[in-house]
Amino acid sequence: MHLAIIMDGNGRWASGRGLGRTEGHRRGVEVAREMVRACGDRGIEALTLYTWSRANFQRPVGEVTAIMRLLEWFVGECRAELLERGVRVRAIGDLDLVPTFARRPLERLIEETAARPAKMTLQLAIAYAARRDVAEAARALAAQCRAGMILPEEIDEAAVRAELATSALPDPDLVIRTGGERRLSDFLLLEAAYAELWFSELLWPAFTVDELDRALDDYRGRQRRYGKTPEQTQDARAQGG
Repeated sequence: MHLAIIMDGNGRWASGRGLGRTEGHRRGVEVAREMVRACGDRGIEALTLYTWSRANFQRPVGEVTAIMRLLEWFVGECRAELLERGVRVRAIGDLDLVPTFARRPLERLIEETAARPAKMTLQLAIAYAARRDVAEAARALAAQCRAGMILPEEIDEAAVRAELATSALPDPDLVIRTGGERRLSDFLLLEAAYAELWFSELLWPAFTVDELDRALDDYRGRQRRYGKTPEQTQDARAQGG
């Protein structure tokens, strides 16, 4: 299973407690760590966390720097545990926007975990924007056409999907968004075309393992039809089982 989470509500959680936004982000990183553990314990093969969008870099410099320091802390603090748990780390997005002090440790962790057997993949979406990723995939395919490597009529959905930053992982099965909002906010727009969506009213720093389990239980009770009728889906299940 591939689970993707839009971690929303850090700032609102902090403001509601009379704290600075940085404190909300700090607590949010701690919750992210808890969710990585919980997903590993539940046998989830892939977890994608929407850590920081490309648009978020428009926020005040102080807040952006604080987030990048927290990323640096997360990498350093969780390194040993991630290695012990067999978690392979990936990152998608425009990492050139990430300051060197945070990017270098992250790159080292990615290289280190890539060389080891993995029980779970943790994919961090940092400085990420889905529409930009699709545009970059289109440019890559156009360059291949210009070079005579492929013909325009050979470009299909699979060809586009192969050029996306997320191509190393299957499409997400379930997307969770916290904070009460009900939108994808430029996150995995193509990949989540058939994902199940689950929205939590809890702000991310208040998100719990119990809430995660509620989302997973709800997901297991859904029927994923991919355009087919309920009867066709049931027949396919019966034939497969």
